[in-house]
Amino acid sequence: MSKQPLPVVDLSAVACCAPIAARPMDDDQAAAVAPLFKALGDPVRLRLMSMIASVPEICVCDLTPAFDLSGPTISHHLRVLRDAGLVDSERRGTWVWYRVRPEAFRQLGALLDIPTAARAAE
Repeated sequence: MSKQPLPVVDLSAVACCAPIAARPMDDDQAAAVAPLFKALGDPVRLRLMSMIASVPEICVCDLTPAFDLSGPTISHHLRVLRDAGLVDSERRGTWVWYRVRPEAFRQLGALLDIPTAARAAE
């Protein structure tokens, strides 16, 4: 697995893209969107994302015990999600609280939308 950091994603780059079923992406669009999927492509991060998205906000102190991983490892995964633009965080005292960025998921959902006509053609 690559240890290269993911670039911080500009969500406006995702918003520019038509649904993938509408027309093929060009190289720049694919490069802009790939980090979002890469961030979600890890089972730990996907599970963290699910936990964060299921509540209005959640403390890292509630996330860490759900995994058989060290605190620094969980922090790394949360940083990847944050750098990808999928979550926001706020430090309150000694703890960090996380919440989903709904616009990122709306844009990903729009990107993955398959029109009804395409479903009927299957």
